[in-house]
Amino acid sequence: MSAFAAVDLGASSGRVMLGRVAPDGLGLEEVHRFPNRPVRTGGTLHWDILALYQGVLDGLRAAGPVASVGIDSWAVDYGLLDASGALLGNPVHYRDARTEGMSEKVSAVLSPAELYAATGLQHLPFNTVYQLTAAQGTPALGIARRLLLIPDLIAYWLTGEAGTELTNASTTQLIDPRTRTWSAPVADALGINLGLFAPLRQPGDRAGELLPQVLSETGLSGPVPVTAVGSHDTASAVAGVPAEGGDFAYIATGTWSLAGLELDAPVLSEDSRRANFTNELGVDGTVRYLRNIMGLWLLQECLRDWGDPDLAPLLAAAADCPPLRSVVDAGAAEFIAPGGMPERLAAACRRTGQPEPRSRAETVRCILDSLALAHRRAIRDASRLSGRPVRVVHVVGGGVRNELLCQLTADACGLPVIAGPVEAAAYGNMLVQARAAGTVSGGLPELRGLLRESLPLRRYEPDPGTAAAWERAEAAVAGG
Repeated sequence: MSAFAAVDLGASSGRVMLGRVAPDGLGLEEVHRFPNRPVRTGGTLHWDILALYQGVLDGLRAAGPVASVGIDSWAVDYGLLDASGALLGNPVHYRDARTEGMSEKVSAVLSPAELYAATGLQHLPFNTVYQLTAAQGTPALGIARRLLLIPDLIAYWLTGEAGTELTNASTTQLIDPRTRTWSAPVADALGINLGLFAPLRQPGDRAGELLPQVLSETGLSGPVPVTAVGSHDTASAVAGVPAEGGDFAYIATGTWSLAGLELDAPVLSEDSRRANFTNELGVDGTVRYLRNIMGLWLLQECLRDWGDPDLAPLLAAAADCPPLRSVVDAGAAEFIAPGGMPERLAAACRRTGQPEPRSRAETVRCILDSLALAHRRAIRDASRLSGRPVRVVHVVGGGVRNELLCQLTADACGLPVIAGPVEAAAYGNMLVQARAAGTVSGGLPELRGLLRESLPLRRYEPDPGTAAAWERAEAAVAGG
């Protein structure tokens, strides 16, 4: 077997996974995990990018000899470099308040309909175009000579070579999903200098080799190539969905739930825009047609507010709570900011005339019912708007461990749910590396077939007796 290091950076932690791949099998091992703790300074929320980079180096040291390295992370955020290649301050966190009011500022130049027709991207208040609009006139942007998205920044420090991987670039709201290149009309209208971006790379492209000092710090022997993968973690996660055929939906679960379909072409209709669907680019020329849902962030924030109690007893108690007693819109912007999540959930229930959760278990049940309902709405809307039928739902990512959420999603969607793998992003990451190295061959169907043959998966069947209750809940949230 050949060994590959998959660096997977999430919003709450980073990990380096050691993947071993052969033409007839694969395995994955976590060799290093490290926290991702944002830091607020001067009123601005930043990523501690140097701590993350150190975590990557420590992980590569723990991984040992590898055939290549691939990096994926969350989307939209970036670092600015000066003419010498030095970082001009820690990257700003997408949950920072600096983008407040920027949607209105951009809409005064390009209407939401015009922006969607050009880029196909779902409106999210922290998209890169809004961050760059907020940064206009700042000293850092004024002297910047290069802008690198987070995984590209890590790759630059490892190799000394700058590039912009396409799947992550598509989340900037500056890419035309039809041509899969930059949208100069959008950038020109908003005064954004596309010259700040390094040349585009495709998943599978060579992104350089580990620098001598990196080899020294990690104890590796060169040359060790760095391979561009689906560097948006959702792009790698969708590549790591063990699906068969094309009539499947996926839900990549974690801090966010990304629920949708894999298509061959974008859906740029006005109905699609109004339904708040995004057309992000995927591996092998695919389009990830999906809706961003708040995801397990709602639960994570409640646990943090409660002092991080053990989750297992809460889930067991939530399973015994009355179903669908209270539901909220899990895609609402009111839940983006950190802090006070239990109170905000209660307020949303109160505002819509529903009973407020009376206990922690009821709050958890409210969250999981609401997420399952949001999954249902996203998948049904994606199928309707794209014309693509769905016969099965694949759940990957951290939500795979939440059996109650998986069963509720099957019930809500009225479709079988196949759960697994948890580390879909790392699997997708390493499989793209392995194909680039010649260890495996074929397209996404062949890579996914290898996953199905190698991994244990769990199937959840929907309970048809709950269908009417989910219909009523959907009508209540849609009306609210």
